[in-house]
Amino acid sequence: MLIDWGWFYFITQPMFYVIRWLHGILGNFGLAILSVTVLVKLLFFPLANRSFASMAAMRKVQPEIKALQERFKDDRAELQKATMELYKREKINPISGCWPVLIQIPVFFSLYKVLFVTIEMRQAPFFGWIKDLAAPDPTHVFNLFGLLPYDPTALPVVGSFLAIGIWPVIMGITMWVQMKLNPPPTDPTQQMIFGLLPILFTFMLGRFPAGLVIYWAWNNTLSVTQQYIIMRRHGVEVNLFENVANSFKRFKRKKPPAGKPKK
Repeated sequence: MLIDWGWFYFITQPMFYVIRWLHGILGNFGLAILSVTVLVKLLFFPLANRSFASMAAMRKVQPEIKALQERFKDDRAELQKATMELYKREKINPISGCWPVLIQIPVFFSLYKVLFVTIEMRQAPFFGWIKDLAAPDPTHVFNLFGLLPYDPTALPVVGSFLAIGIWPVIMGITMWVQMKLNPPPTDPTQQMIFGLLPILFTFMLGRFPAGLVIYWAWNNTLSVTQQYIIMRRHGVEVNLFENVANSFKRFKRKKPPAGKPKK
């Protein structure tokens, strides 16, 4: 039987054979996908380590960056120039944080192809409510996971955007937690965009195969663990719960300054 493995055939075909081999050992295609994720992480471990080490260095110089923001708060061009000089002096690559995401893009599309074109993955169950890894998560947040007697996807126009199951939510949370470990961008617009990315990806992946969403969530979890360990090794104080709390504080309105008492 001929199979069109797509553009990333050099990754897709070996990945399928590895998944099928692991299924023969573990007896579950979902566990095989989780195991392949670990193997991919090990394969790109040196590159990811360098990337996370650079992000740890960026986190370490955050006080200096905040000082520059205060100094050049009215001159964005000078702020960017001073920030780049700081990165150059500390030997920090500001775009290194993109590598962990760029690495998994071909893996993501290869796994997507495996789930769609191979007969073995059809009707392959995981655990719990996931009865078919090649189909979307059947649960829906917007009907409280079945507690409300209606199908949110049946609504006109917006129905297709409401197909958000438990696993897409887990994926979005793990992606958001990973972003809390990274130093925030200096530009407010970039901060807003990065803050919205987990929400956008949650809705985008809502209708994707459950196996793909499980892979992404597990990959995020492994990345958070790896990044946390590397940052601690580089002497960076990582207070994840404080970072999460601070992200909620930004939504609170600042109280106006109290007026001067009348004489």
